[in-house]
Amino acid sequence: MKPLLLAPALLLSTGAALANDFEPSMRGYVESEVLTWIADPVLVEAIRAQNRRHASLTPQDIDMMDQRWRAEVGQSVRPTIDGVVTGDAADFLRQRQMASAGVIAEVFVMDDHGLNVAASGATSDYWQGDEEKFTGSFGKPAGTMVVGDVEFDESTQSYQGQVSVPIHDPDTGAPIGAITIGLNAEMLF
Repeated sequence: MKPLLLAPALLLSTGAALANDFEPSMRGYVESEVLTWIADPVLVEAIRAQNRRHASLTPQDIDMMDQRWRAEVGQSVRPTIDGVVTGDAADFLRQRQMASAGVIAEVFVMDDHGLNVAASGATSDYWQGDEEKFTGSFGKPAGTMVVGDVEFDESTQSYQGQVSVPIHDPDTGAPIGAITIGLNAEMLF
């Protein structure tokens, strides 16, 4: 139990230099444990369906949807968020999170605009399209990984590093979305 209690203090005291020390472990975990399931039909079909629904969105539409999401965070009535954290794809992500025995702190899938399709839990915003987790992974070759520094995440209340990878349509090879996996740094020792 002591290593887990010491990990947050160690992360705080050593700063950003240590955060990059987690990158090999984060990459290794995603390669061995996550890449095997990101092309699951339930995820692919959820992304395809949302891409079809969102084909004609304007930047103003996306901004309005993101504002609506942010307004729903912490509320009891949250139709936008509930549409992402419920359903088969969200259940699939939660099952993978639970099977990770605490290594995966959060996981969410984005469409071709960077909008959340499915998530294991509510994220702080709906649109990830302006963040490196999306811009650095979407449309990139299979195997591309965007590995973020380990930081304290408010939504999960844990020290985590995020790894994002592109998702391609298994039938056509075309880029259709991306996935971000928040890895609990305390579990990567």
